Amino acid sequence: MKAIVIGGGIGGICAAIALRRVGIETAVYEAVTEIKPVGAAISIWPNGVKCLNYLGMKESLRALGGPMHYMAYNEYRQGQTLTRFSMNPLIESVGERPYPVARAELQAMLLDTYGRDAVQFGKRVSRVEQSASGVTAFFADGSEASGDLLIAADGTHSVIRQHVLGYNTDRRYAGYVNWNGLVEIDNSIAPADQWTTFVGEGKRVSLMPVSNNRFYFFFDVPLPQGLTEDRSTVRADLLRYFAGWAAPVQQLIASIDPQTTNRIEIHDIEPFMQLVKGRVALLGDAGHSTTPDIGQGGCAAMEDAIVLATALQTNSLGIEDALLRYQQKRAWRVKDLVLKARKRCDVTHGKEMAVTEQWYQELKQETGERILAGMCETILGGPLQ
Repeated sequence: MKAIVIGGGIGGICAAIALRRVGIETAVYEAVTEIKPVGAAISIWPNGVKCLNYLGMKESLRALGGPMHYMAYNEYRQGQTLTRFSMNPLIESVGERPYPVARAELQAMLLDTYGRDAVQFGKRVSRVEQSASGVTAFFADGSEASGDLLIAADGTHSVIRQHVLGYNTDRRYAGYVNWNGLVEIDNSIAPADQWTTFVGEGKRVSLMPVSNNRFYFFFDVPLPQGLTEDRSTVRADLLRYFAGWAAPVQQLIASIDPQTTNRIEIHDIEPFMQLVKGRVALLGDAGHSTTPDIGQGGCAAMEDAIVLATALQTNSLGIEDALLRYQQKRAWRVKDLVLKARKRCDVTHGKEMAVTEQWYQELKQETGERILAGMCETILGGPLQ
């Protein structure tokens, strides 16, 4: 059996590694000539960590992950702590710890595990055709590739999604802009072993530790789409949006490198239940594009890879039936994650400011139990316990 994997990002490479582990030949095709991850870092929660452990990257991941032992929310003007708690109860409940990692380093780890030379770059898919016995992908350069099945891991702007669904899907603007990057850890901004978030005005500023003494930072601001802002205006934009915020926030703005700071308008796609058509399966953002508000986008793609490989390995009724088993196991799970992230997004970013203000007040009484219970429920919905 041979699987064509379209897309060399997190989902595509995880799928290729997982399929190869169960004895399926794989060929990976990536549209760009060089992968430059969107976003500076990613939080890999324990459900994703377990997937990477299963795929043989346990030790490699630990070398990349930051020591995120605590979680805290701070008031935006004075920087006073609203709540702070240990992550240990979560770790004890689910049997693994979270790891914030730099995206470029995660991508490098995945490519090194699969084999960089095995990925064909500069192969932008234009269409796919399938028959009773296989699938062919046609690329913009005039070449083509055939296999027994095709995994569409070609991201939020997926070309193959329409082939599966039979209609076009529009991306939905979530209502806010996210700036993100990496800076050297400075304990006067935030503790080096803590996920620290400043909240107020429907905005947030967050810092997570990653490897090599760095913070992953992000700023969120509810804004209209299409503003003429870019890297050349980053510092002035952030100083304007966060005027009056606490000293650590001002210090963070002063310390960032505008040339390596990303600005992203956040979108998702309305969830849909069809992930499969015949011998073609959607995986990762192609199948469930989500906002980053619960940190599960990459983890969900990793879960997809494990469930897909298991379905193909254990099903004796043929490829199409195995892919339907994959769809059956994943469709409700990923719909739930997209909608949970959307709900969290709206509360965090002041869609209804009264609701957001109530959340700020609740944080003052938060012991961590409620927040960690919500995380635990999400994590334990994954395929590996």
